[in-house]
Parts: sequence; C-alpha cells; structure tokens
Amino acid sequence: MIIFLAAVCCAAWLYLLALHGRFWSSGPVLRESKTPCADAKVAVVVPARDEAENIGRSLSSLLAQQYPGALSIILVDDNNADGTAEIAASLLNQGRLTIVSGQPLPAGWSGKLWAVHQGLVQPEAQSADYILLTDADIEHASTHVAMLVHEAEANGRDLVSEMVRLHCSTPAERALIPAFIFFFQMLYPFAWVADPRRTVAGAAGGTMLVRRTALERVDGVRRIQHHLIDDCALARQIKSSGGKIWLGHAELARSLRVYADWREVWNMIARTAYVQLGHSPLMLLGCIAGMGLLYVAPVLLALFGHGLTSALAAAAWLMMVIALQPTLRRYRRSPLWGVALPGIAMFYLGATVASAFRHYMGRGGGWKNRTYPEAPST
Repeated sequence: MIIFLAAVCCAAWLYLLALHGRFWSSGPVLRESKTPCADAKVAVVVPARDEAENIGRSLSSLLAQQYPGALSIILVDDNNADGTAEIAASLLNQGRLTIVSGQPLPAGWSGKLWAVHQGLVQPEAQSADYILLTDADIEHASTHVAMLVHEAEANGRDLVSEMVRLHCSTPAERALIPAFIFFFQMLYPFAWVADPRRTVAGAAGGTMLVRRTALERVDGVRRIQHHLIDDCALARQIKSSGGKIWLGHAELARSLRVYADWREVWNMIARTAYVQLGHSPLMLLGCIAGMGLLYVAPVLLALFGHGLTSALAAAAWLMMVIALQPTLRRYRRSPLWGVALPGIAMFYLGATVASAFRHYMGRGGGWKNRTYPEAPST
C-alpha cells in the first residue's frame, strides 16, 4: 500500500511536468516590439480605494506612456478616505486624466467591479477601441500600453493579460511570493488559457487589455458584478463568448504593493481562496487531500520509507523542486527554495482552510473595510 502511494505521487508529478500545459515554464512573456500599433484608441480604467501610498507612482507611469495613439486615463475615486483622490487631483494638469467620483456601493456588486463599471460608462471608455483595466498599485514602463495593443492587434486578441512582476523583497515575500505565482500557473496553465480548444480561462487583474467590442458582447462587467476573483471571471466570459485571450508574464509592469510579513500574505490568500473552491466543503476536502498527496506524502515517504518506496517518493520531491526552478529564477531566488516547497504549500493550504472558516463566520472576502461573505465562486 505504501509503495503504491509513492508510485501515485511520482506519477502525479510526471503528469504535471509533461502534460499540464508546461505551467512550470514561467512563460510566455510579452516581448517589446519595435513596431507597435499606434492607431487604436485606448482608455485606461483605474479603480482606486485607499491607495495613497502607490497612486502617485502608478498614475505618473500611465501619464508618461509613449503611446502615439489616443490615450485617456480614468481614475475612479472609490470613496477614498486616505488622500488618494487629492494625490490624483494634483496630476490633472498633465492631461489625459479624468477623475470620477464613485457612487455608493449598491447591493449585489463587489466594490472593485462597481468602480470599474463606473469607469466603463464614461465617454472616453465608450468611444475607445480598447480598455486597459489596471490596479492603482501597478507601475508601468513607458512602452507598456503600446506593447499590449500591439499584441492584441497583431494576433487578434480580445483580452491580453499579464501577471505583473510582484514585489519580492521582504523576507515573507522572498519565501512565499514565487510559490504564489507557481500555484497560479498550475491552476491556469497559460498555454491552455490561450488555446481556443480548451475551456481554461484565466487573467491577472493588474493588467487586462480588453477589446471594447468583446466587453460589449459580454455586457461589460454586469454579469460578474458580484465576483471577487473578477479577473478570471471576466476572462471566462470573454473566452466562452468566442473571444481569443492571452495570459503571460509582464516585463514592463510591476506591483508596488508590499507584503511586510507572513500575516499579510496569509490574509491575501485567505481573502478569496475559499471563493476559488466554490464555497464547497467537498472541494476543500479534495484540496486538502490533493495538496497532501502532491507535497506532504513525497517528503514523508522519502524520509521514512525504505527501498523503492523511498526512491519513488524522492523522485516526486525532486520533480517538484525542478518544477519551481523557472519561477525562482524569474524572481532571482535561490534554487534551494525548491526544497522548501512542501512546507510553503502547507502555508497556502492553511490559509485556504482559514478562508473557509472566515466564510462560515461571515467574514468572507474582506478587503479595505468591506466584507462579501456571500460572494460566489469564479
């Protein structure tokens, strides 16, 4: 029985490495082109709630875009209480920027999507060819918008999304952030996202360039108005409507958000992890069993098993170490972090279980003084 378990662990990692969409490869990456398209009209919608620490750098990077086409920036002031709107207003004299005062949050909407919706109904967005949905804590290189539009125009994409480079400097970030990217790629293999023959659809909310006609086809964000994992929900809507989507890693955009300690990373995961599981106890049990099989069993069997059992388990452990290496290289972390992946995975599993407890205690997807205990899965 034990040797059979070791064999299953080994087979599972063989499948993941060979047949699961090359999720581990830390690609593709949107490469800078010397011939970006300049004709399309772009409107950038930035929902902002209490982002005083980052909004100046984020908006300044958008205002500095070297985009020869028409570009407008719409900041939606989502009832900020920390001076975010005032910082944004100080940049109005640079042109391109419009500030929209957000209306009170109506029932049935998540806060971010209500802010996005208010941006989408502005005249600048209604007349644009593309809408760039981006967060208020993202800093963009000066050619970023041009490269996103070029990818969409050159390859007929309805959605071009990137996992921006996350902040990875504090001890908690160095230990935990590469694994966050790794697990995201495992859930949404980027090659499968771009494959029209597969139903897998994913996106990363930090950078989502959407063709306006594709947005109109799915009724904007109204159909997903209550979702917390809104990026993947929108990607699924667009792909299921026949749209072509692409998801990759960004070299021209990075997150300014800092996770100072492990508690902040824990809360980031716990906010939506149970939403990802559809608020299903059975899915949670399956997640626990699956994580145990993939990450715990190989370590225990390799260390305490004997003969072939130990060898098979060690092979599984080695494969998970190898699988994490491209992501570790991307974030300039030591290859030895791969050995610690089982322990890091248990941290993520613990946060997922905590997410379920929060849901049943009525504290669901809490974020910036808002709680969405009944938010459905995406």
